[in-house]
Amino acid sequence: MKYKTITQKDIDRLISICGKDNVLTGDRIHEDYSRDELAGIRQYPDAVVLPGNREEVAEVMKYAYEEHIPVTPRGQGTGLVGAAIAIEKGIMLSTERMKRILELDEANLTLTVEPGALLMEISEYVEKRDFFYPPDPGEKSASIGGNISTNAGGMRAVKYGVTRDFVRSLEAVLPSGEILRVGGKIVKDSSGYSLKDLLIGSEGTLAVITQAILKLLPLPKVAISLLVPFPDIETAVRAVPVIIKSKEIPTAIEYMERNVILSAEDYLGKKFPDNTSDAYLLLTFDGNSREEVEKTYERVAHVCLDAGALDVFISDTDERNESIWSARGAFLEAIKASTSEMDECDVVVPRNYVADFINYTKVVEKELKVRIASFGHAGDGNLHVYILKDEMPDKVFAKKLKKAFDMLYAKGEALGGHVSGEHGIGYAKKEYLARMNGETYMNLLRGIKKTFDPTGILNPGKVC
Repeated sequence: MKYKTITQKDIDRLISICGKDNVLTGDRIHEDYSRDELAGIRQYPDAVVLPGNREEVAEVMKYAYEEHIPVTPRGQGTGLVGAAIAIEKGIMLSTERMKRILELDEANLTLTVEPGALLMEISEYVEKRDFFYPPDPGEKSASIGGNISTNAGGMRAVKYGVTRDFVRSLEAVLPSGEILRVGGKIVKDSSGYSLKDLLIGSEGTLAVITQAILKLLPLPKVAISLLVPFPDIETAVRAVPVIIKSKEIPTAIEYMERNVILSAEDYLGKKFPDNTSDAYLLLTFDGNSREEVEKTYERVAHVCLDAGALDVFISDTDERNESIWSARGAFLEAIKASTSEMDECDVVVPRNYVADFINYTKVVEKELKVRIASFGHAGDGNLHVYILKDEMPDKVFAKKLKKAFDMLYAKGEALGGHVSGEHGIGYAKKEYLARMNGETYMNLLRGIKKTFDPTGILNPGKVC
């Protein structure tokens, strides 16, 4: 599809809407706006626009719609699949100025925020007031708008669910500039199609989120972690369904291998509590009393030992918790620092097949002679598998990366899995979404896209 090339007249109109300081062109566009955190895709937009409120977003979208200029919504750019990259150039619409926390409603247990509010700011704000926003993606500097746009999950999904489960309402601007409000502070709703749930996870291809009402919970009073070493990754991951069957559901069940822990130690410059075993599960439990949490984790500790664990380390001090969780939070950056380039397979499989999939990554690693590192959310079957370039020439790596993805996604499909557990499809994983779901499925997605965005100006080239 052909789009209009931005002219000075267009720039002047954008400045009249958002102000001169909030429209960036040429050398004023920082390199960060040309990429995201992982995908090997680079493209500068013609202009970066930073609106300050929904009315400015609506005016920008209305003008772009009339002039047929492509618009790419962007939060903090922490995505991993190229969803926030301006593939067709045009306007990049950044919500970074729209970051206010607007209302805490204690009666309805909701928090109203603008899309640019950071996850870590939201967590800090509500926890100081004895409330809890459970979704916990690894990247705490991500914006809530980005989290909603990808239906981010994170480590607490085992017990609490994902972002979709904690969004009560959305306000969004359609490509035409019209403002849409869906959902509300209501707890349940059976009023026709759920447009709210359609917007969640749509990666900025259907509308631009300008406000969200989030569901909160009372803050658990106690949280304790267990670090459980195993002789190998297969034994560790096969213990996960056994833990789930025990009906003592942890808040989080993470798996990690020794090589990733060593990378994190090097990256952070500090030691992990234990790095002598080949594989670990990291379990967290929360509740309203220490006695309640201790009873739960003691039962799970015995389950782990019966399933082949070598030991169980209780992390019940701030110092030990910090050392464990700071390392876990640094895994992605540590892996990135250990290689020259990498890409990710964010596959999700039924949790009873996690061990089968991880074992298959070893087959791919050996067959293709490429280094693979992985960690992830064993409790919900969401695996983060990274193919590392190291010293390979560009063409060799590109060929091996393609083959590795072909093999890994085919295995994921064979095990009843899907392409992405939480990072989305964006630009980078479109091929695998189409391959796994077929033409009927993709035509439905395209039909939904055309209904919301008949001229195709909003985040073109993404998802479908």
